[in-house]
Amino acid sequence: MPLSIITALGLLAPLLGAQGKLIITSGGNAADALFRRLVGPDARIVFIPTAASSLRSGSGVMWDPDQRQHRAEFEAEILKRFALKQITVLHTRDREVSDSDAFVSPLRAADAVWISGGNAGRLAEAYAGTRVVTELKALLARGGIIAGESAGAIIQGSYIVRGNPDKPVLMVDGHDTGFGLLQQVTIDPHLTLQKRENELVTVVDRYPQLLGLGIDDDTGLLVSGEIAQVFGSGRVAIYDNHRHKGSWYYYLNPGDRFNLDTRQPVGGPVN
Repeated sequence: MPLSIITALGLLAPLLGAQGKLIITSGGNAADALFRRLVGPDARIVFIPTAASSLRSGSGVMWDPDQRQHRAEFEAEILKRFALKQITVLHTRDREVSDSDAFVSPLRAADAVWISGGNAGRLAEAYAGTRVVTELKALLARGGIIAGESAGAIIQGSYIVRGNPDKPVLMVDGHDTGFGLLQQVTIDPHLTLQKRENELVTVVDRYPQLLGLGIDDDTGLLVSGEIAQVFGSGRVAIYDNHRHKGSWYYYLNPGDRFNLDTRQPVGGPVN
């Protein structure tokens, strides 16, 4: 296991209490390893693929969540990926279905949820304002874990970027409401790889009440209560609509901790 992952996992011990936790990541080995460690092989896991039009497993299995073909093979790949004994895939694009008692029943029994990548707008269209979000918040309240990669990270905030599945626009009125697992927060993954460093400058300039979190690949935040800790091999950029040494954002490194309530790094403010 890479040193960056071992170091991050070791530093997480003080955060692992009774309260629920969020994993917010662009994806990668570090997040997978963290999820495996936190949930264990016997956990009841719900996998939500709705952000994607198609998903590709590590071995190359392609699956369209709207089709049954290759679903069994893909589920087997998820079990292997997270070293699990069981998995429940939860997916619909029909809001009437997603707001039904039968659909959310697996969430009530779940220990943890993984939300896949794709487009956050698809998640919002299917689930925002439904019982799915209610049950996700209930899962956190009883000490569960919610992890989201890429679009699954974006949707955890209260404001989402690129929320229109049909057009790659950064901010779209009417397509900008997330699940609100983190209030007054907006999240942008794949920060450096996709050259998105300045995108959240625009967002928090328009909505200065928001805190922006930009996340590198193979990097993420583990959130427990008001404390978020960086894990993985990259950095997390903080956008608070203030200048910091000539820039409108600053970086946190692996192991750094950040207080989401005070909007300051743990250990002291950034100049």
